[in-house]
Amino acid sequence: MAAEWFVGPILDKIIKACSDYLEEQVGWQTGMKKELESLRKNHPKIQAVVFAANQAQISDQNPALNKWIWQLRDAVDEADYVLDELEYMKHKEQLTKNMEETKKRTASSSNASFPIESASKICKVGERALKIDPNLKRLEEVVQKLDEVSAGVSTFLCVFDSTKQEQQEQQRELYKTRQTGSLPRNDLIGRGKDKEFVMQWLRKQSNEHPGTDLYRNISLLSIVGHGGMGKTTLLQHVYEDEMTEEFDCKMWVCVSNNFDVKKVSADMLESLENWRPRLETQALQDSLRTEIMSKKFLLVLDVISEEDEEKDKSKWEDVLAPLASGAFGSKILVTTQTDSVALMIAKVIKKEEEIVKLEGLEEDECLQLLNSHAFAGVENPNDHENLRVIARDIVKKLSRSPLAAKVIGGVLNDNLDERHWRTVLESKLLGQNSINSILRLSYIVLPNHLQNCFAFCCMFPQDHTFDKDDLVRMWIALGFIQPSQGMTMEDVGGRYYDVFVRKTLFDKVRDDYKMHDLIHESASKFFAQECGKLVDDEESSLKISETIRHLSVQTCPDILRKIEKVKHLHSLFLFYEDFNQDLYSALIEIFKVSRCLRLLYIRTDELQMIPEEIRYLKHLRYLKIEGRLNVTRLPRSLSNLYHLQYIIYDGQVRRRHEVDDFFPRDINNLSNLRYMELLYGNYFSSICGIGKLNSLQELDMFDLRNEMGYGIDELKYLNDLCKLGINCLENVKDAEEARNAQLCDKRRLTDLSLCWSNTYAKDINLDEDVLDNLQPPKCLRNLRIYRYMGARSAIWMNNVNPIFNLEKIELTDCLEWETLPPFGQLPFLKSMRLSNMLKVKWLESKVNGNDKYRAFPLLERDWFEAGVAAEDGCLFPCLIELVLHGCPKLKELPSLPPKLKRLEIDGIGWTTLNFCSNSNPIPIETLEVSDCPGITSIPLADEIARLAALRCLIIKNCPNLFSLGRYREVETTNNCHLMLSGL
Repeated sequence: MAAEWFVGPILDKIIKACSDYLEEQVGWQTGMKKELESLRKNHPKIQAVVFAANQAQISDQNPALNKWIWQLRDAVDEADYVLDELEYMKHKEQLTKNMEETKKRTASSSNASFPIESASKICKVGERALKIDPNLKRLEEVVQKLDEVSAGVSTFLCVFDSTKQEQQEQQRELYKTRQTGSLPRNDLIGRGKDKEFVMQWLRKQSNEHPGTDLYRNISLLSIVGHGGMGKTTLLQHVYEDEMTEEFDCKMWVCVSNNFDVKKVSADMLESLENWRPRLETQALQDSLRTEIMSKKFLLVLDVISEEDEEKDKSKWEDVLAPLASGAFGSKILVTTQTDSVALMIAKVIKKEEEIVKLEGLEEDECLQLLNSHAFAGVENPNDHENLRVIARDIVKKLSRSPLAAKVIGGVLNDNLDERHWRTVLESKLLGQNSINSILRLSYIVLPNHLQNCFAFCCMFPQDHTFDKDDLVRMWIALGFIQPSQGMTMEDVGGRYYDVFVRKTLFDKVRDDYKMHDLIHESASKFFAQECGKLVDDEESSLKISETIRHLSVQTCPDILRKIEKVKHLHSLFLFYEDFNQDLYSALIEIFKVSRCLRLLYIRTDELQMIPEEIRYLKHLRYLKIEGRLNVTRLPRSLSNLYHLQYIIYDGQVRRRHEVDDFFPRDINNLSNLRYMELLYGNYFSSICGIGKLNSLQELDMFDLRNEMGYGIDELKYLNDLCKLGINCLENVKDAEEARNAQLCDKRRLTDLSLCWSNTYAKDINLDEDVLDNLQPPKCLRNLRIYRYMGARSAIWMNNVNPIFNLEKIELTDCLEWETLPPFGQLPFLKSMRLSNMLKVKWLESKVNGNDKYRAFPLLERDWFEAGVAAEDGCLFPCLIELVLHGCPKLKELPSLPPKLKRLEIDGIGWTTLNFCSNSNPIPIETLEVSDCPGITSIPLADEIARLAALRCLIIKNCPNLFSLGRYREVETTNNCHLMLSGL
């Protein structure tokens, strides 16, 4: 429990806010002022006690102290609720005032309203004078309670010797997280031989002869070892090796405890197709069977654990059945903690059991791994010999566990101070010879702001994939992230997330980040008083603490009885994907009993409407609804939840009239709204008066209309935008109207799309005037322009200074554009895409008459389509990837840039492929040629000496290719993997 958080920033906020509020009122609240003064005096004592209890981990051994801390937290939360409601009422009053002023402006002037307004104000003052203002009465009550509880701090001051104060201050410094750092480059220390064994197994043809057996085409290898031994890390390195490109398709699926056949089947398809199908189990398996039919596949099954192997055997039979359609040479790799699971899977597909057993690392390997994380991002790590000596002693306590070495390395990396490292070495948790105790050390030393965020992550089930942006939104909604000067809260939260990655509390699995199951299990127990889970038929569900703030519910039919005793629930996750009971009715009751919710997440396939009773959730900041559902509209009362910051709906809204009616009409009341997302439809364009949502961070695409409330002037005051897309720019009447968007004033805008809706003949001069007056701020990183019909560049493009920081440019379907601006002068440009730019003739390589100027100094990727080609390679000195797609007028391959590693050629009209490069050797590692029917030869033999770096050659759908030269020499000499198809 990160108790310091609520006795630090939160209690500070309460004392200040109460004082400010009382100053605005009449002077009868002298008693409350005394109580606030008492709170101020006790505040430092409270912080000292709570900090010491948290660091010493003694509150668990002192029930009275633990009880007092939770009583204090309850009192703080209740005060926070009241302040939240006061802010709610202020917002409501301001909206009413704005509405009345609007009516006055549109109606004829009259003095009749004055007496009514005056009487209302007199009545309010009279109520306060008579001490019957309900808001002030509640505020007085919660401040009194908070003062009473905080007075109890004196009881526990004796627990902490005054001589410990200096030590506590030292610990505060030691546990400060370094702001710099990075991940080590190689986590496969000590597993090189194991990787080579697996690679050789993948290359080896099956010893079995094709017969009539259902799984005759498949081979199976299991990687077995205790948790934290590096099984998943090993197979990640195998999976990402270029050699595995020889397989027609690859799948990586994590199979969690008590897994579901439907989910695993959907995960396999998602791994293949990069999108998640929403089908029933049988349809999923039929699709999977079709997708891998006669294809040689590689499947990794990352199995967490199993509880009932006999029960799971039938599920495994269902999961693996579609794989029988794969081609000969298909391979399955399994990770598991037990031999019995490996044996069971082998029996299902009728294979001999083949196992690689992972044991603990040797001590010197464990030390190397520890140091790689402890000194990650540190210049000259060899200068810290005193720390390396301590590290040798620490390693002896890590039970040879790679996971322990990584997470403790992350703890050490926080501070390169010898006192900090010795504190870790002498920690009681490190001396218990228990992996769970070692892992606990990795998160109890987190600063309180990070510990809150990490504790919340235990809410999610094992194997949960963390979406960085969405997780940060949740942290913001729960008040875990405070604004920082010069940074958005999203930026601050992103840094918190990066710390967890760097400390290996979040582990990278392919392109995703997850919490290791051992860390998840350990942290879930440690934070059980804060975070709880209700899972149907699980014994743990019976032990939900009344103190919990965050609750995850997975198909628990008796949810109301479980949660009605939880008085301070801040976040609720409902996973009801295949739930047969009336969830709608259950939600009505939940909204009535859990009115303190700040975050509500619903995943279900059953819901068609959100109850209007959501109006009770006045503290709600975050609402997310997802699943195979078809909610036709959001509740009208949603527009009265003035604290809402995030609305995310991942269901079906397909037709335009449904999008238009999906939101309440007065959704623009939500001036605190920072982000909104729907799976389908240009939803922002349906909101009239979107300019009132002045906290928005992203406005993906806004369709301009010639109607009041839908014009470009709505963008004028949206100055917090980081991402903006404007469509239908042909509806902008003139330059002045374009200037009203005031894009240049949006100091956080980094991503901008400017779109015209079609390329029909129109006023070219107007297009040019409009673009001239949509100058973005200098902070812009990404710029996209679609269907601009002007013949010239915008004025602000011709001077590099206004767009100095651009990293990515995309210009598409700008059919009349003739001369591109000097993009070569942009020092940070990394990616450029020009598509269907028919009149563009060249990209200047000479800049300001200087032949030696190296244009595009950082460009890493570029795409040229539909006849647009670059000149010589000096334009792109840092280019690492080049895609030539659909360039029928390109007569020969341009001079290759000196650092190019990947070259893709698709739909080119050449007859032969000749390499033109001043580099020797040519640095290309991957060459892919596809859909080139005219190509007849690729003279690899002539270039074999210069193609020393080539490791992967892929040629597809080139039916007239008859000569590759002596390509077998390339395979042998370079250890190059060759894939040929459609020849």
